[in-house]
Amino acid sequence: MTIAAGSVRDEALIEQFLEMLSAETGAARNTLMAYGADLRCASDTLHGDLGGAGKDALTQLTESWATLARTTVMRKASALHRFFGFLVEDGHRADDPSAALPKLGVARKLPKVLSHEDVDRLLAAVKDRLDRDPSTANLRTAALIELLYGSGLRATELVSLPRMLIRPEQPFIILKGKGGRERLVPLSAKAIEAVAAYARTLPAKTQWLFPSGDGHISRVRLYQLIRELAIEAGLAPERVSPHVLRHAFATHLLEGGADLRALQTMLGHADIATTQIYTHVDSQRLVDLVSTRHPLADTPRVDAGPKRS
Repeated sequence: MTIAAGSVRDEALIEQFLEMLSAETGAARNTLMAYGADLRCASDTLHGDLGGAGKDALTQLTESWATLARTTVMRKASALHRFFGFLVEDGHRADDPSAALPKLGVARKLPKVLSHEDVDRLLAAVKDRLDRDPSTANLRTAALIELLYGSGLRATELVSLPRMLIRPEQPFIILKGKGGRERLVPLSAKAIEAVAAYARTLPAKTQWLFPSGDGHISRVRLYQLIRELAIEAGLAPERVSPHVLRHAFATHLLEGGADLRALQTMLGHADIATTQIYTHVDSQRLVDLVSTRHPLADTPRVDAGPKRS
C-alpha cells in the first residue's frame, strides 16, 4: 500500500494507536485489522488529516456514512472515539473532537483503577526482586514502576526520558509535549532514589534513561515488563498497565485531597473535562467533606421544628 505524503503523519499515529491497543488490551489480530482499516479509510476521506481533524471535518466524515448500516457506523465511530482518546491522552493533540461523531449509546468507560493494596503488592514484588538480585534489569523495573505511580507519566514520555533529565537534587522535571507545551512533573523521593540507583549501572555516555539497542525501550516492552511484575504480585495481568498506573497516581492523589486543577497540570491535560473523569473514585469523600466541613453542616434544618424534651 502506497501512502500519500499528506497521510504519513496519520499513518504514524494509527500505527502507534494499534500498538497501544495490542499491548494494553491484548486485542485480537482481526480487531486490530478492522480498527486499522476504518481509521485509514477515514484518513483517506479527510485527505490525510485525520489526526488534526476538528468537529466540522468529523461531521462531514459522518455524512459520508449515510448509506452504511447502523452497525457499521457504530463500529467506525467506536474506532474513531478510541483513536482520538488515545491522541489526547498521549499528548498528540489538546482537544477531543469526537463529540461530533454518532453517539455510541453507552456511557464513557471509567478508567481501570488499582487500589492502594494492589499498588503495595506491586511494590512489594519489586522489593522481592531486588532483595534476590539487585541487577540492572531489576533496578530498571523499580525505576519504571516508581516513575509511573509516583509521577503519572505517560508511557511514551517515560520510555523516552533522557538520562540526564532526572537529578537527585531536583524533585521535579519539565517535559515538553506536543505543540511545544511544557509542564512541570513532580517526582517522589522514592522515584528519585530508584532512578539514582538504576542510573549508576548505566554506561556514562548513554543518552536515554531506559536504553535499548540504538534507542530506548519500546512502549510494548514496557507493557510486557509491567505485566510480568503483576503476575509475580498475584494480580491479574490484564488489570495492570502503564496507563492503569497513571490512573492510580491520579485517583490516589484525589483521595488524598489533591486539587483537581493541580492534577490537571501534573497529568498534562489541556482540558479540565479530561481530568474530571477521575472524580468518580472520590465522590463519597466529597459528600463527606460537605457534610462535615460546610459552615451550615451543624445548623438545624428550618423544617425540623423545635427539639422535644
